[in-house]
Amino acid sequence: MAPGASTTKPKTKVIYVMGAGHSGSTILGVALGNCSDFFFAGEVEEWLVKSGRPPWADAEQAAFWQTVAAETDGADLFGSKAVPAIERSSALLRVDRWPTRRRLLGRYRRISEELLCAISRTAGASNVIDTSHFPLRARELKKLDAIDLYLVFLVRDPHGVIDSNLRQFKAHEVAERRLRTLMLNVNLWFTLLMSVVVFYGQRRDRRLFLRHETFVEDPESVLRQILELVGSQAAMPDLEELQVGAPLEGNRLIRRGVISLKRQPQRAERASLLTSVMQLPWRAILARLRPVATVPAAPEQAG
Repeated sequence: MAPGASTTKPKTKVIYVMGAGHSGSTILGVALGNCSDFFFAGEVEEWLVKSGRPPWADAEQAAFWQTVAAETDGADLFGSKAVPAIERSSALLRVDRWPTRRRLLGRYRRISEELLCAISRTAGASNVIDTSHFPLRARELKKLDAIDLYLVFLVRDPHGVIDSNLRQFKAHEVAERRLRTLMLNVNLWFTLLMSVVVFYGQRRDRRLFLRHETFVEDPESVLRQILELVGSQAAMPDLEELQVGAPLEGNRLIRRGVISLKRQPQRAERASLLTSVMQLPWRAILARLRPVATVPAAPEQAG
């Protein structure tokens, strides 16, 4: 090595998609993962929950995560209480989990750093996309020495988020459905609160606020803005034929081999009075977040 040459290894860039679940992070991650030098890892927080094994994987995908596992010493936290004690937003309110959090935090950070760097090496990609959602996970990843963290705060119309969650439950009775709607709104409220705090704690040049509706309206424009955020000059992928890749976890889209992403005009979600009232304050708060992904204005037609 030449005298004075730097021996510092380049850091792994992690594009972390933060916000509530059911907000469209999987399709965003798949699209980004089809850009050169990017790898869509899915919901990486499930690594500890699932003991490092993807639930839906063919032989090639299983082999990928087995290689990652061989480079990561995380078995001592498999099946532990690390995820609910450290990553869940509600962990800050659970005093009974604070001792567990303090005990596991050091190992959690070390394993998280090893895992993301191993994913980058195995995939041969400098940029890893983690769609784990949790704002407290983003706060911990920011502290890792080998990671350069870029935040994409993804938000979807609250009515769409609540309805998507409700479809997972078999709530037939009106009272049961109303109770679930109330609890989902409370959870969404707290998630947005923590996400805003973490978003403003991130450097301005390493964060981006994105509405799901903006992405589906003009995915090419949004992808270019994210690529610019991380300093990438990668070409735009073929949105008609997106390869899913080998994400660890995500929604049902990851069970497909190929996805077609087409522009979709914004449409109104089915309204719920309870959701409208509870989420009303966030309309003003989220409208002030910057920087924000935008869609170019359509040129005016001569008339």
